Amino acid sequence: MARGTGSKRRTGSSGGTKPAVKTKSANSLTKPKKAATRKSKQTKHDDDCEDSNTNALKELDSDALDEEEDAPGKKRKKFQRSPKKMGNTPLKKQRRKQEEDQDEEDEDLPEGLTVVGEVVRAPTEGRVPPGKISQNTLDFLKQLAKPEYNDREWFRLHEPVFRQAEKEWKDWIEVFTPVISEVDDQIPELPPKDVIHRIYRDVRFSNDKTPYKQGFSASFSRSGRKAFLLWRLCRHLSAIIPGGRSLVAAGAWQPGKNELATMRHHILRNSSRLRNVISDPEFVKFFGKPSPHPKGEQQNIFGHEDELKVAPKGIDKNHKEINLLKLRSVAVMHHFLDSEVTATDFMDNVRHVVEVMRPLVHCLNDMMTLPVDESDESSEEEA
Repeated sequence: MARGTGSKRRTGSSGGTKPAVKTKSANSLTKPKKAATRKSKQTKHDDDCEDSNTNALKELDSDALDEEEDAPGKKRKKFQRSPKKMGNTPLKKQRRKQEEDQDEEDEDLPEGLTVVGEVVRAPTEGRVPPGKISQNTLDFLKQLAKPEYNDREWFRLHEPVFRQAEKEWKDWIEVFTPVISEVDDQIPELPPKDVIHRIYRDVRFSNDKTPYKQGFSASFSRSGRKAFLLWRLCRHLSAIIPGGRSLVAAGAWQPGKNELATMRHHILRNSSRLRNVISDPEFVKFFGKPSPHPKGEQQNIFGHEDELKVAPKGIDKNHKEINLLKLRSVAVMHHFLDSEVTATDFMDNVRHVVEVMRPLVHCLNDMMTLPVDESDESSEEEA
C-alpha cells in the first residue's frame, strides 16, 4: 500500500484534470467509506461545473449561434427600438453639432491648449475725440462692476474693449492736465502714466479678492501719483465710475501721525482760515453746510468713516472747535451723473469744481507742512 505522502489526479468525463486529493496521515484511512463518499460528491460537482461552463461557451461561440439561426422551425427574434429612442431630437442634433464644431476647433489648436471663449472686439461705433468720455467706456465699467464678470477669464476675453476704454481715459487726462495746472499752479504738468491709477486691485491684505476696480481714477498733487508724500499732502482726485458715482474729490485722506498733530495744532491756535474756506457760499453750494450732519452723513468736510467719536487725547471735549479736532480725514467730493460724464461740457464742469476746491487744498497743505506762525502769515496774504 502506498504511503499517504503522494497525490492522485482523477479525470472527469470531459478528460480535464481535477484537483488533487491529498492524504495527510494514516488516520484518514480508518474511515474509507466517508472518504470515498466525499470524493464521489466532489467529482460529481466538478463534472456539473464543467458541463455548465461548456454550455456557456457554446452559447457565446459564433459557430453555434449560426447553427441555431439556420436550424429549421426557429424564427429569428426581431428587436425594435422604442419610439422615444428612434430618431434624433433637434436638441440632440444641436448638441452633437456643437461637439463636432468644438472638436474641429480643438484639432486646429496646438497641443495642450483649449478654447475657453470668444474674444470680444472693441466697439467701432460711439467713439469720441480726446477729452471726451463715451458711453462705451461706461458700459464696459458697468459690466466690470458685476461680481459674475469681475474675474480674470472674463477680463481677458474683453481685453480689446478695456484697452479702448483705457486709452479714452488716458486721452481725457492728457487734455485735462494743462487745465488743472492752470487752475492750481501748485500742480505740475505730468504725463498720464504718472497720475493714472492701475485698474488692478491689490488684494494681498484684503478679504475682498475681486481682481479689478470698478472705475478709472487719477490723482493730481504737488509731486504726482508716485510721490512718497502723496498721502501726506492734499490732492485732487478724479474718478469715472458708472451709476452716478463718478466724482471729483480733494483733501487729505488719513494723513500721517505727525501731519495730523500739526494740523490740529493749527486749529487750536487759529482755525479762522479753515472756517472761512468751508463756509464760502460757493463751497457750501457744492458740498453742504459747514457743520456735521444731524444723522452722521457726509456733509462738507465732516462725516467720514474714520472720524473720532470722542475728543482727541489731551483736548477738552467742550472745545469750541471740537468738530474740527475730531477729524482724521479732511476732504470733500462732488458726484456726477452718467449723463453729465458723457456730455460735451463735462471737463468744463470739472474745472469749475476744482476751482472751488483749490482754497481747501492750499489751506491743508500749509497746515500740515508750515509752522504755526508762517501759516498765519499765508492766511493773511490769501485774505
